[in-house]
Amino acid sequence: MSGYRVGVDVGGTFTDLICVTPDNHVVLDKTPSTLDDQSTGVMNGLTELAQQFGLTLQELCGQLDIVVHGTTTGDNTMIEQNGAVTGLLVTEGHRDEIEFRRCHKEEIWDPAAPGPFQIARRRNRIAIPERVGFEGDVLLELDEEAVRAGVRRLRKLGVRSIAVMYLFSFVNPQNERRTREIVLEEFPDVEHISLSHEVMPRGPEFERVSTTLVNAYLAPKLSSYIGNLQDKLRTAGYAGPLLIMQSTGGVMPPDYVAKRAVSVLASGPTGGVMGATVAAKLAGLSDFVAVDMGGTSYDLCLVRHGEPEIKTDWNWRYRYYIGMPMVDVQSVGAGGGSIARVRQGALLVGPESASSVPGPACYGRGGTRPTVTDADAVLGYIPSDGFAGGRMSLDVDAARAAIQRDVAEPLGVDVTQAAWGIERIVNANMANATRKVLAGHGADPRDLALIAYGGNGAVHAWAIAPELGIDTILVPKAAPAFSALGVLVADYVVDVVRSYVTPLSQVDVARLRSLLGELLEEANKELDPAGLDDDVVHQTLFVQMCYPGQNFDMSVPVPEATAIDDASLLDLAERFHDQHESERGFSFRNQQPLVRGVRIVARGNTPKPARLAETGTVTNPSEARKGTRRAYFGAWFDTPVFDGTSLGAGVELAGPALIEEPFTVVVVPPGMTARLDALGNYVITAS
Repeated sequence: MSGYRVGVDVGGTFTDLICVTPDNHVVLDKTPSTLDDQSTGVMNGLTELAQQFGLTLQELCGQLDIVVHGTTTGDNTMIEQNGAVTGLLVTEGHRDEIEFRRCHKEEIWDPAAPGPFQIARRRNRIAIPERVGFEGDVLLELDEEAVRAGVRRLRKLGVRSIAVMYLFSFVNPQNERRTREIVLEEFPDVEHISLSHEVMPRGPEFERVSTTLVNAYLAPKLSSYIGNLQDKLRTAGYAGPLLIMQSTGGVMPPDYVAKRAVSVLASGPTGGVMGATVAAKLAGLSDFVAVDMGGTSYDLCLVRHGEPEIKTDWNWRYRYYIGMPMVDVQSVGAGGGSIARVRQGALLVGPESASSVPGPACYGRGGTRPTVTDADAVLGYIPSDGFAGGRMSLDVDAARAAIQRDVAEPLGVDVTQAAWGIERIVNANMANATRKVLAGHGADPRDLALIAYGGNGAVHAWAIAPELGIDTILVPKAAPAFSALGVLVADYVVDVVRSYVTPLSQVDVARLRSLLGELLEEANKELDPAGLDDDVVHQTLFVQMCYPGQNFDMSVPVPEATAIDDASLLDLAERFHDQHESERGFSFRNQQPLVRGVRIVARGNTPKPARLAETGTVTNPSEARKGTRRAYFGAWFDTPVFDGTSLGAGVELAGPALIEEPFTVVVVPPGMTARLDALGNYVITAS
């Protein structure tokens, strides 16, 4: 490759872009997100990037080798509940499976708590006489007339997308495939058909129907958005591939994503984790917590041994179960746009956000309610001039007035104490969320580093880490657009699971080999269009195992691959016991494990830049000093302000200090020191 490579992440407030130039320089940019049509914001960002290089948009697009995209279209669709009108064809007797939810209820002490919004209303769920047994035998032939009648009914009800979930179709999919043929005959202009054996080829049925419904609900809007973006890119002169970030931590082309639209949920935050993993590897860190504080949310993920935690079971998003492997990114409503208010004498911050429009009061875009960014401005952490790469000036007086009206006066304190209260609460919310996630994985934060990114991560990391007992903070210079960087450096990934439930002693080795072979064949088929060389493709096979009675299985590697035999099953059992004890703290070596399925993770490696950011050349901090700004750290300090773009590797700055990068500020409080390493990372530790 000899051209430009661009990664794009659309957030709730800003659209971030990272570009690796032909001479391997890394350039970042930000532009406000256009939530009514995200592709407009993407093209605006590309136009601004082109201007940085002295090119027109058409000239830049003509020199692009690749565009990789992380999108919030799927997440926004679930949040706003504006997906396609969806119908469901389901095995007779299982029409209400989606309502039972495996008895999972978020509010267990409130019997009147409402259920989730209905993707397919009950009248849009059609029961079809048919039945396949658990071994794939057809016990009841598909009633084709019932399918035709059901499809005609759904069409009259205004359905635009249809999900199909028949029992044990993942063992024998012939009835689902025939149903698709009938749907296309009766309803040729249907926008999408989701077959459960293609979306989630394993049981149980609730998990499968939930995942398939979400896929059908998202697919039309996602396909429309991606198609619209592709058209705009083609019109601008881009002829290369568009790759989409998935929640598994890898990228794939639009055709793959169109079949599994559900796989793009949380793709933006996942991109940030993958970027943090690459940055940590270059810096020699293997165990850390990645935290992303943007304008709307605070996302975090535990990374151990250089690999992010990936959940293969019990993934709930927007109150629906998603039966696919997902990087375990947890989110809370704590971002720069989080709104502060006083309720019954208590100060609350978030989860409601001002987003980019109208935005915080200091943005001057019509926002009047105080936010975390307003508190940052009042306390002096962020500049009033030259904000967002010099494209914005902040109205600090408007921020102060909003905090005075909505927080200071109701609490009977001055503006400084009100702003400081907002800071302390949002920092505590983020620290508590991090502590909860780490406790769930049995991880001690004192053994971890913290990698902070997103536009606000560098502003708040200094307060989060000490509260957790973390003594090393890493803030990459590319942190403001780290999710965009993550999608750009992510590998092609195919992550597929097949169901096979049996006690280990009753495993049919021939069938196990056959299933593993099918996974290898499917992975190769999906990766073939990428044109990857064999030496950059790596495939790892797993058997999903658990103890009898457990709800959640774990992936146990199968190095024997399709050569597995009866003797290998004993080694498999020992590996399971060892892994269970290592990851969950206990094992029952006298119990026979249960096999739940097989899994493949096929990874096609993509080029990675040798460094993720450019450093300056100034080694004497005084030469990079821009001036002084009063900043509050429990008391007011006259704080030196430095131009981060000019600082060279090896520079150390003792706090208090404010290091201004184009789209963020690295805040170094009293008692801490920041050192810029050769890779472009600010390493912040206690002095």
